[in-house]
Amino acid sequence: MKTRRDFLKRTALFGASALMAPSLLGRESDGDCFFSQESASSMLVPMGDALKITGTFLDEISHDIPHQNWGEREWDQDFRYMQSIGIDTVIMIRSGYRKFITYPSAHLLGKGCYMPSVDLLDMFLRLAGKYHMKFYFGLYDSGKYWDTGDLSWEVEDNKYVIDEVWSRYGEKYKSFGGWYISGEISRKTKGAIDAFHAMGKQCKDVSGGLPTFISPWIDGKKAVMGTDKLTKEDAVSVQEHEREWNEIFDGIHDVVDACAFQDGHIDYDELDAFFTVNKKLADKYGMKCWTNAETFDRDMPINFLPIKFDKLRMKLEAAKRAGYDKAITFEFSHFMSPQSAYLQAGHLYNRYKDFFNLK
Repeated sequence: MKTRRDFLKRTALFGASALMAPSLLGRESDGDCFFSQESASSMLVPMGDALKITGTFLDEISHDIPHQNWGEREWDQDFRYMQSIGIDTVIMIRSGYRKFITYPSAHLLGKGCYMPSVDLLDMFLRLAGKYHMKFYFGLYDSGKYWDTGDLSWEVEDNKYVIDEVWSRYGEKYKSFGGWYISGEISRKTKGAIDAFHAMGKQCKDVSGGLPTFISPWIDGKKAVMGTDKLTKEDAVSVQEHEREWNEIFDGIHDVVDACAFQDGHIDYDELDAFFTVNKKLADKYGMKCWTNAETFDRDMPINFLPIKFDKLRMKLEAAKRAGYDKAITFEFSHFMSPQSAYLQAGHLYNRYKDFFNLK
């Protein structure tokens, strides 16, 4: 009976201690080691020593990522989540892709595009205004560049789209803060310089000089879309990358204000070398140097899943070391939002907040 009473007493005390605040428990020792809730949850790397994400793409067309079928209620909640971690810029990644479009464009509907059920462009502009964010409009992507490798195909439709959008939305909403030239290239590409220049000039001319930016990718070892591999052998060298982008920047810097290279196509030990070159070129031509910090994982055989936190952390740390001006991401709503269809996205959001000590 004595043994039984001692056992029950010890059990009761243990149960009570489990309910006590950690600060009341003190530290438990095991030889020379001490443990507490605080030390067990701290990180092994300098917390917050990285460039914060302050912008995100809005990928509502979702042509290669599952659509989340959100309405305005869900989007409103997502803008609140974005705002809570310091996002001040949202970019509609494209206003249309092939026949699917985000707003009822008279020009694109006349070319056979499908009528959207709601005007997403109007909704995003309203929400951006509500949460004091700057909205960048992504141009239309006909798909012809992807079919032909010639970016000049994208100029003709966007002549009409740029004028149409500015007259219907740009002059109406103060949140309309700039333009995203949505053609994605990695290297010296047929028609790229002339196309970027033509579209960038029209965007700036029609809007009184609002900023424009591009987000190309680096043709690194993980630039393997359309294959069944995770890496390739014929990756671009740092020297080739610098030489080709020097020529491109030279031809577009007067009408393109910033470049946000996608950061997921190179390995983590290559980040500093490529980021240093990107910043040097941007400074040379008077452009802002942003990073597109991808929050999906290119190292996985499944397209596309939220990235491991440490991989995102290392990319943002490298961007800070290189002196980048801004970090945007592709993209918050699928890969980082607490209400994403991917459960891991909310956990990434929590780890990001822990790292930057965001409440």
